[in-house]
Amino acid sequence: MEQILTIEKILNNNVVIAHHDIYKEVVLIGKGLGFERKKGDKISFDKADKTFLLKNETEKEQYVNLLPHIEENLIVFIHELLLFVEEQMGTELNEHIHVALTDHLAFAISRAKKDMQFSNPFLYEIEALYPKEYQVAKGVVKKVEKRMDVAFPEGEIGFIALHIHSAVTDKSLRDINRDHVLISKLIEIIEENLVLHLGKDNINYHRLIQHLHRAIDRAHQGESIGEEKKLEEVLKKEYPVCYNLAWKLVKVMQNQLNKPIDEAEVLYLTIHLQRLLHNS
Repeated sequence: MEQILTIEKILNNNVVIAHHDIYKEVVLIGKGLGFERKKGDKISFDKADKTFLLKNETEKEQYVNLLPHIEENLIVFIHELLLFVEEQMGTELNEHIHVALTDHLAFAISRAKKDMQFSNPFLYEIEALYPKEYQVAKGVVKKVEKRMDVAFPEGEIGFIALHIHSAVTDKSLRDINRDHVLISKLIEIIEENLVLHLGKDNINYHRLIQHLHRAIDRAHQGESIGEEKKLEEVLKKEYPVCYNLAWKLVKVMQNQLNKPIDEAEVLYLTIHLQRLLHNS
C-alpha cells in the first residue's frame, strides 16, 4: 500500500523533510524530489531513492545546517555511496552516518581540490582492526576520486573506514578514536620497554593490535576470559620481562579506561609480547 507523507520543509531540490504519522519527521532523498514542491504538499514514500530518520535533534539540526553549504549533486552522490557501503557491509548503517560522512566527504573533497594533505596516524591500526571496513572505504575513495576528479591521500581511507565502523557498530567516533589513542600509547610503552621497533607490516604486530583492541572491548563490556593459574606460573617463571610488562600495560588500560581489567589478560599479553621479542 502506498504511503503518503506531508512535506514540512524543502531543504533543496533533492532533499525534503516530511511528516509521517508513525515515524514523525522523515528525510527523503531523490534527484529532483523537492523541485517545484512546497510545504504542505503530499509526497509518496516511493518517490524517494532513500529515506531515513534523524531522531536525534542535534544531528537533525546539523544536517539541516550542513546542506546549504554542499552542492546538491554531491548530496545525491553521497547517498549513492551510503547505499554502496550498506550493500558491501551486508547490514544497515546507523543513521548518524548521513550527517557524519556527508560532512566529512564534503570537507575532504574541498581539501583535495586545494591540495591540502592530512596524514592519518592510525592508518595501519585501522586496517588491522577493521579489514572489511577498510576495503569498503577503499571502494568509496575510488568512486569519489573518479566522480569528483580529485586525488585523496591514503589516510582518507582510514578516516572513512572509521565512519563505516562507527555506523555498523553504533559506536561514536569519539569512543573509537579514544581507544586508538590508548592502543598507540600501549605500543609506545612496549617498544620502549622491550627496546624494539614494531614493524607495522608484521603479522605479530597485527595480532597484538587486535588483542589489545579486544581487551579494551572486553573491559567496556565487563567480560571475563577466565583464570589460568597453571599457565600463569609457567609464564611468570619463563618470561619475567614480558610478564611484568604485561602487568604494566594492564595498569595503564585500567587507569585510562577507569574500568577493571580481567587479570587473565596479563597472560595472553605475555604470550604476544614474548612472540614479538622472540621474532625481533
